[in-house]
Amino acid sequence: MVKETAYYKILGVDPSCTPEELKKAYRKLALKYHPDKNPDEGEKFKAISQAYEVLADPKKREIYDRGGEEAIKGGDAGGGFNFHSPMDIFDMFFGGGGGGGRRGRGPAKGKDVVHQIKVSLEDLYKGATRKLALQKNVICDKCDGRGGKEGAVEKCTQCRGTGMQVRIQQIGPGMVQQIQSVCGDCQGQGERINPKHRCKHCQGRKVVRERKILEVHIDKGMRDGQNIRFHGEGDQEPGLEAGDIIIVLDEKEHSAFRRHDNDLIMEMELNLVETLCGFQKTIPTLDDRTLVLTNLPGDVIKHASVKCVMNEGMPIYKDPFEKGRLIIKFSIKFPDKIDPACVGSLEKILPPRQEVIIPDGAEEHDLVEFDPKAQSSRRRDEAYGDDEDGDGMGGQRVQCASH
Repeated sequence: MVKETAYYKILGVDPSCTPEELKKAYRKLALKYHPDKNPDEGEKFKAISQAYEVLADPKKREIYDRGGEEAIKGGDAGGGFNFHSPMDIFDMFFGGGGGGGRRGRGPAKGKDVVHQIKVSLEDLYKGATRKLALQKNVICDKCDGRGGKEGAVEKCTQCRGTGMQVRIQQIGPGMVQQIQSVCGDCQGQGERINPKHRCKHCQGRKVVRERKILEVHIDKGMRDGQNIRFHGEGDQEPGLEAGDIIIVLDEKEHSAFRRHDNDLIMEMELNLVETLCGFQKTIPTLDDRTLVLTNLPGDVIKHASVKCVMNEGMPIYKDPFEKGRLIIKFSIKFPDKIDPACVGSLEKILPPRQEVIIPDGAEEHDLVEFDPKAQSSRRRDEAYGDDEDGDGMGGQRVQCASH
C-alpha cells in the first residue's frame, strides 16, 4: 500500500507506474513548465522536479511509498536529504545545460534551448527529416555586439559596474538591514550606453532576433524521448559560448502497434474456425510492406497465446539492418450460438466431454445471462414492498389515533 500519492499526482502517473512511464511524464511536464517557457510557473517546475527526483530513485521511492513526504525529509531517509536544484534535475535528464549549465573549462556557456517535436512510429521505423523553424538571439553584426559605437559603452556610475545596488536601512536601535536590488539605471547590466551613440539596429541590446530553420534528421530505430543536439545553435550572447538546441522526440500513439524496446507488439482476433482449422492473415508493416502469416490446420491457437515473427520489429538504432521481433497476442472470438443440429457432428470431431456422476437428490438448474443490475433492482423492489406491507420486520404499521 502507498501511504501518500501527492508526488504521483504532481506527475500525473499511477503509483504502480513503470520507470519508463515516470520518465515520459516528467519530460512532458518539465518542458511545459520550464521557466524559459513559463516564467510564472517556477513553483510548479520545482514541485515537478522534486517529485521526479524522489520517484526516479528506487530507494527513495520505496521510502516515500512507505512513509510519505515526511519519511523522505525526516528520519526514515537517514536524517533527510537535500533536494537538487530543479535545473540540475532538468540538466541530468536532458543531457546537461538545460538550465544554463556551465562547463568546467573554456568560455562560459549560454543556456541550452529545448524543443519537443512529435514523431510517428513510422518516422522512428523508416527514419525521417523534419524542418523546425525557430527564433534565436544572434550577436548584432552592425555593432559587433557592443550595443553602440566604439567607446560608447560606459560603466554604470550608480552601481559601479556590478549591476546591483545596496541600500542600508535601520530597523531598530543599533540594528541595520542591508537590502540588495537590481540597479535601476542600467537594469542590472553594469554598463550604460549614451542614447546618441546607441546602435540603431539592435537598440543597444547587443543581440537581434533571427529566424532559423533546422533540419532534424530522425535515424531509424530512435526512441521516444531521445535527444538530438545541435551544438552552438542556441541563443548567442556577447562574452559567452552559444548554447545548444536540444530536440526531444515525442512518439505519438499508433493505432495498431505498440513499441517495447526493439519489439513491436500487436493484437490479433481470430474466430473459432481460424483458431481450430488454420488461417492466413495479412499485416501491413510500418514501411508499407505486407506480411502474410500462415497457421497450419490442426495447430490450434489458444486464447491469450503469444507468438512472434523474428526480425520484423523495430530497426536497431545505428544498426538498422538488424530488427527486433513482431510480437502478436491472440484473442479468440467465440460464436454467440450454434445450430443444435450441428452439435452431433461437432461432438464426433471434438474431444469427448468429461463424464459427470450426478448424485441422488441433486437439484437441476438452467444457466441464464448474468445481469448485475437485476439483483440490485430486485432488492430495491423487495425493500419497497416491505415498507408498504409493514415495518420491514414482520410487524404492522402503527397509526396515530384521532380524537
